[in-house]
Amino acid sequence: MTAPTSAAPVTPYATLLGFTRYVDRTGPTKATFVGGLRKQRASRHGFNPHGQFVKALKADVAFHTGGTHLAQVADLVKPRWRPLYEALVPGATTWLHSLGEPAGVDLAQTRDALAMLGDLPVKINPQFGVRYADGRAEAIRLHFDEAPPSEETVLATLHLMARHMDAVLPHAEPVLVDVRRGESHRMPADVKPEQIEQWLAGEAAAFRAIWSTAA
Repeated sequence: MTAPTSAAPVTPYATLLGFTRYVDRTGPTKATFVGGLRKQRASRHGFNPHGQFVKALKADVAFHTGGTHLAQVADLVKPRWRPLYEALVPGATTWLHSLGEPAGVDLAQTRDALAMLGDLPVKINPQFGVRYADGRAEAIRLHFDEAPPSEETVLATLHLMARHMDAVLPHAEPVLVDVRRGESHRMPADVKPEQIEQWLAGEAAAFRAIWSTAA
């Protein structure tokens, strides 16, 4: 009689969203959060309720339509997602208009990258990029939460995107857009990248340790 084979180990892994939400937490909530991520990865289950919203926003940039697709998207989703979309559209439209004349902005293709923070892989996945008529480019990561992004979330997101910008969208600036408020967050000029790197390395080591104990 052969012994039952054990399930393959679930290796530590985080998306940019998961890792930045983790660093924003404190105390015991960190462990609870990582445990949830681990279970989700083990089940390979996940659903993105914002998919159609992002498509509409990208379409407005690509086709220079200034918000036409955003204005219609809440009517196209299932009724359960309608309140969410209705809450997101006004801020997203404000941000879209802040880019300037629609004809002067084009959609730019971004690529995902895999960051290694010590031994922790973190998937860097901005939603899209924008390119201006003067040649400037921005890689855009969207923040959908009801609460504005914390300073920790902003710094971690922008630093990790900047760290891998050669792969994501060469020569672009990372931008975190707070969708509900229509605000853009960019890396502060006085920030010290080496300090952020040290901080995130410590956070990643703790993430891995929690992940292992949750096994």
